[in-house]
Amino acid sequence: MQIDTSPLARPFPQMPAIAGVTLRVARACYKAWDRADLTFAELAEGTSVAGVFTKSACASSEVELGRADVKQGHARALIVNAGNSNAFTGYRGREAVDAIRAQVSEALGCPQEQVFVSSTGVIGVPLPKDKARAGIEAALVAEPCGWEDAANAIGTTDTFAKGAGASAMMGETRVELAGIIKGSGMIAPDMATMLGYIFTDANVAPAFLQEALERANAATFSCITVDGDTSTSDTVMVFATGKAGNARIESWDSPGADAFAAALADVCRELAHLVVRDGEGARKFITIRVAGAASDESARRVGLAIANSPLVKTAIAGEDANWGRVVMAVGKAGEPADRDRLSIAFGGIWTAKNGVPVEGYDEAPVAAHLKGEVIDIAVDLGLGDGRASVWTCDLTHGYIAINADYRS
Repeated sequence: MQIDTSPLARPFPQMPAIAGVTLRVARACYKAWDRADLTFAELAEGTSVAGVFTKSACASSEVELGRADVKQGHARALIVNAGNSNAFTGYRGREAVDAIRAQVSEALGCPQEQVFVSSTGVIGVPLPKDKARAGIEAALVAEPCGWEDAANAIGTTDTFAKGAGASAMMGETRVELAGIIKGSGMIAPDMATMLGYIFTDANVAPAFLQEALERANAATFSCITVDGDTSTSDTVMVFATGKAGNARIESWDSPGADAFAAALADVCRELAHLVVRDGEGARKFITIRVAGAASDESARRVGLAIANSPLVKTAIAGEDANWGRVVMAVGKAGEPADRDRLSIAFGGIWTAKNGVPVEGYDEAPVAAHLKGEVIDIAVDLGLGDGRASVWTCDLTHGYIAINADYRS
């Protein structure tokens, strides 16, 4: 089916080339579409790698291998297939991934453990080995491409290509970061909830890269939700080629470590927001800020309970200032809460404070805020110092239409 571009879409940004990364795309024809559906990234020898993966108990072979192989710390190639998730496909799915890794490792002269594969799309259909081989063959001889082409090739129900870049100073050396991501539905914060890949020319030890990614993920990808469903294939990876020539970052005490981690977090946050902006059927980008919780983690859980509530999300879609639904979501979160200390605001306007409606509350400015595309909800639990921000979108008829016809 034809899906209109999200009204919350952002134009693809200008992003720097990353030394040591060569991008190519090809058509493997995993679905009946007239577009590239395979992205191939060749990485310089010595590239460090880090990754976070879905916690789903029904994860794909690609995820299982990625979880194991990322521990050895180095990568030479990344292959991302779109149109077929290759999940819930048993030994046939594993054989397809092994064949891809063998083909690429032979072409590049590297260990198979340094070839990472991701797949996204329909669950339960084994990745066709003949299409995979032909796609890799085409990618190996294709002309190098840019970030936007690579981002478009990994999409499924995405309505726009998503990318983000940043830079940081490592002493006198400037390092660059560039990331692409796909994600629109089956998005829930249980680690990553989409396929995202960030590349940098910084010289970073694998152990520190992993730690920095996990820290960034906790405050970005793990704080977004579209529909409350966690994918079988979720992956976020970072590749550091070391070509910038900065002094190697080994720990948080290394010069430039904080600056690099901040730049990585910025890229992760922007990519996470773009996924929410492309939420299936989304018309509103919603930020939920929770304060006064027993802890930061408790605040995050309360925020997610609000963000995942179909009643809250449909109220926002209908531009209805129904703050009672937020009260409901706070109460069901399973976290410490006190009805008589709870305060709620929309667009900076408090509708309820300390457990009762604000005296003389005028709904008109709140209703005006809800007519916009960017919505802010604030909740103060009045219990402690815990706080968190969570991002989601509204729930519209478009979500049903997209997912009812997904396999076609």
